[in-house]
Amino acid sequence: MSSTVAQVRSRMPRIAEVAVERARLTVVPRRRTRATRMPFVALVSIVLLGGVVGLLLFNTSMQQASFAATALQQQADTLAARQQSLEMDLDALRDPQRIAARAQKLGMVQSGNPAFLELGTGKVVGEPSVGTAATPFRIWQLPPPKPAAINPAPHVVTVPAPETDGGSSGSSSGNSSGDTGRSGGGNHGHRDMKNR
Repeated sequence: MSSTVAQVRSRMPRIAEVAVERARLTVVPRRRTRATRMPFVALVSIVLLGGVVGLLLFNTSMQQASFAATALQQQADTLAARQQSLEMDLDALRDPQRIAARAQKLGMVQSGNPAFLELGTGKVVGEPSVGTAATPFRIWQLPPPKPAAINPAPHVVTVPAPETDGGSSGSSSGNSSGDTGRSGGGNHGHRDMKNR
């Protein structure tokens, strides 16, 4: 047992020496190797530039789409207004009263009472009459009568005209009124001067 312990003790310094030799650090000369920053800077610059250009293109396309939508909306509003105007014109042209008035202007008359023929028996039902222009058909309705409260009978007053004596009396009256106006104006002028 003592021999085994002695062997272990003799081996321990050797193992320690080998470990120290292996663990010895040696000074390595410093190498100056700088990682080039240019690829990274170029990559970041390209990404930023691409983002800005993409944003500008997107903004421009959105504005163009907005302008196009506004123009199309205005065109749709114009066409809708034109359609409504044409429909109103068409309704005015289809008005039965207008058609009847146009027919009367062309010399057409309203038909009289019609007669009907029964096909089974051959019998004529009704008394036919010829249309005449002697009794024109009323196309436009008469306005409703006004109530008596807002439609009183007119009150007419006759006033006799004054007699005139030719041109002499008119000229003398004109001169006298002109003199009066001048004298009155002069008096007003004197009053104004006194007030000042």
